[in-house]
Amino acid sequence: MILDTCALLWLASGDTSLSIEAREAISHAPVVHISAISAFEIALKWTGRKLALPIPPAEWFSLVTTHHDLTVVSLDSAICLAAAALPPIHRDPADRFIIATARLNRWPIITADPVFREYGLDVVW
Repeated sequence: MILDTCALLWLASGDTSLSIEAREAISHAPVVHISAISAFEIALKWTGRKLALPIPPAEWFSLVTTHHDLTVVSLDSAICLAAAALPPIHRDPADRFIIATARLNRWPIITADPVFREYGLDVVW
């Protein structure tokens, strides 16, 4: 299973935007992954003052991944090429990396974004 960036933020903050079904799936998953692109996305939003964090993004990301026992998936050439080859359904580049990662690994994805389903992914929400 992999979380999209919004799901990661909601998990970390305890936000009720993360559905009960998503919370259950996360708590029962043997491994929960997040893409390294989520770190980029969070840091970019924080730098642009579109996201408030209690501490700088690098510290926050490290603490959240440790606290929630999340496994960070690095971007490699296979993921980058798969993201570029996706049909142009979703235009957000960060989401395309997450979608490609989920597809390559055949992982379900935790997301509230209905567009992810159009890629044939098993979406938990």
